[in-house]
Amino acid sequence: MAVEHDTDTTAFGTVSRLRGKVFEKLSLGASLFGILMLAVLLVYVTVDAFNLTSASPEWLLTYFLTLIIPFIGFCLYSADDPDLTRQTVLGLLGGLGAVRLAFYLVETFVRTIPGLTWQIVYLFAVVVPATAVVGFAGSREPVGSVGFGLLGRLIGGTSLGFMLVILFFVFEPRAWFWAYTLGLVPAALVLGYSTRRPKSPISLTVIPLVLTAGVLATRPGRPFTTIGIPTRLDQAVPVSLPGGVSVSVVALYLVVVSAAAAMAFKYVLERRTDRASEASVLAFVLAAAASVAAGQAGVAPEPILEFYAGYPTTWLIYVWTLAVPLSLASGGLTALRTSRRTGIGFGVGVFVLAVVGSQLAAVIDISPKTAILFLLTVLVPTVAYVRQVLDRREGTPGLVLPVVLVAGVLVGAVIVDIWGVARPDIWLDWPFLTNGPSSLPEQAGFYPAIVGSVILITLVALFSFTFGVGTAVFLEEYAPDTGIGGFLTRIIQVNIANLAAVPSVVYGLLGLGLFVNLIGFGLGTAITGALTLTLLILPITVISAQEAIRAVPDSMRNGSYAMGATRWQTTKNVVLPEALPGVLTGTILSLGRAIGETAPLIMIGFPNTIYNPPAGIVETTTAMPMQIYVWSSSVKSEFRYGIMAAGVVTLLVVLLLMNATAIVIRNRSEQET
Repeated sequence: MAVEHDTDTTAFGTVSRLRGKVFEKLSLGASLFGILMLAVLLVYVTVDAFNLTSASPEWLLTYFLTLIIPFIGFCLYSADDPDLTRQTVLGLLGGLGAVRLAFYLVETFVRTIPGLTWQIVYLFAVVVPATAVVGFAGSREPVGSVGFGLLGRLIGGTSLGFMLVILFFVFEPRAWFWAYTLGLVPAALVLGYSTRRPKSPISLTVIPLVLTAGVLATRPGRPFTTIGIPTRLDQAVPVSLPGGVSVSVVALYLVVVSAAAAMAFKYVLERRTDRASEASVLAFVLAAAASVAAGQAGVAPEPILEFYAGYPTTWLIYVWTLAVPLSLASGGLTALRTSRRTGIGFGVGVFVLAVVGSQLAAVIDISPKTAILFLLTVLVPTVAYVRQVLDRREGTPGLVLPVVLVAGVLVGAVIVDIWGVARPDIWLDWPFLTNGPSSLPEQAGFYPAIVGSVILITLVALFSFTFGVGTAVFLEEYAPDTGIGGFLTRIIQVNIANLAAVPSVVYGLLGLGLFVNLIGFGLGTAITGALTLTLLILPITVISAQEAIRAVPDSMRNGSYAMGATRWQTTKNVVLPEALPGVLTGTILSLGRAIGETAPLIMIGFPNTIYNPPAGIVETTTAMPMQIYVWSSSVKSEFRYGIMAAGVVTLLVVLLLMNATAIVIRNRSEQET
């Protein structure tokens, strides 16, 4: 209903917007200032890590012409935008003169800029931003998308290969071999059988099968060890059956296998007799009794035990546990997209390439066991991607991008050798990544700290994702909202929110008291550090996972319930897949905090320096922030600037690779949902 007013309200439209505009400009200026300061810090760290100030201008010019200019040309060709090409050329040429003039004026009338030359300033202030802009524009077109996709697979595969080398260095290959052979393969067969027989309870044996196989894999020379209930890390109470019959590891594993076999045996007998259930139960009882008897006797043919304790060579382990399944998987995926014959040929080709290529690598002094890891992680996805691009016949010129970059590096190296110009004395080189610490800057390395950080962040990711998502699911989907249960739920929510603001040193004290003194995991061990850092980031992971789960519309839940699904089926098949991108985003942010923490590690006794990487999760280790802290307080300037900067860049690269992996997984899940 309209109401008349005698009051003049036309002045409302003339309200001043000056305050809003001033606030907007101040916010923009603060953001740009923060970004600029961060960029200056990263520039100085990068310059110190690669010691670019020791490089001659001719060296910088050579690689600018052989590496950067071809890359910019490729991106401009992909973008196919004349305006962008003109702006890029004018920016590079105009920026050259502007930077040279500004650098001269500042050094003449203000002060000398320490640690930088005008060529380095031009590189980071003009060339790097221009390259980023044209790279982004080129990547949005088919040619650039293919080129960057191929380059990403090469870099990602190489990083994954290094990760596998580190993991197999820490975790014994024989444990992985027997866990895969005795646990994962039978579990996969059981899961495959359960899909054919959904009503069969055989799927309940998967987790016990994997757990018992994992325990058995850690005792390759002692399969008849009696199982005990741990009271401390080094103490356990033996488990025994009535009559004093002990239960060994191999006996428990055989009992679980017997249960799965009896369930499958029942399915076979159902077609031949009406008493299949009784026969399967009898078979299980006999098999279980035989398993316990074998474990009690503790005897086995000596050749079997010797082979079991000695296990195959590491190269054969990689062939069986990595090359075979990857060949089967790649062949199966190819068969689904094309034809069965093509899939079989591609799978066989992958297997032959991995086996033969790894053996031929010995000619150039590369270990076959190392070569097969990189062949599987680099060549297999690269060949599959190239084949996919050729079949699609779109953006195929982009496949030359890695060739352009490699050729640019090689041509630049040849020109530098012929010209005889001074190269930079780089601190961040291959020996730095593969050597241990040293009192001499020229021999100092970062490898033990890298291995320690990789172990820590891998365990933290597993623990925090499992506990964090599990807690968030319970609080959002199962916890009561009313009554005493609702009151307790609200108290838990408040405590989780408060724990997110607790200083990290407090979590270090908690880890010291809980995991070191009470449980007995030991000072400075990887498992102690991982659990402590998990407690540190767990509130952030829980809160972000809760927000992601809350964002799932209730209409999707109600639709699932209307179709007859249970709460668990709705949570598993509807809520979690829809909330997974948000959950991964929170996990990425929390892991970024965990990898750079130092105070909790100091409190739980992490050493500042170790000279050999840890060989397990219960051994003493260190982390990259700890080693960087040691170098920052060294009396030698080479450690405080060059070596420390190289460590910071390495830490940032590991963080970016970790985040990139999580982002790729998140984007894939978003596409699927």
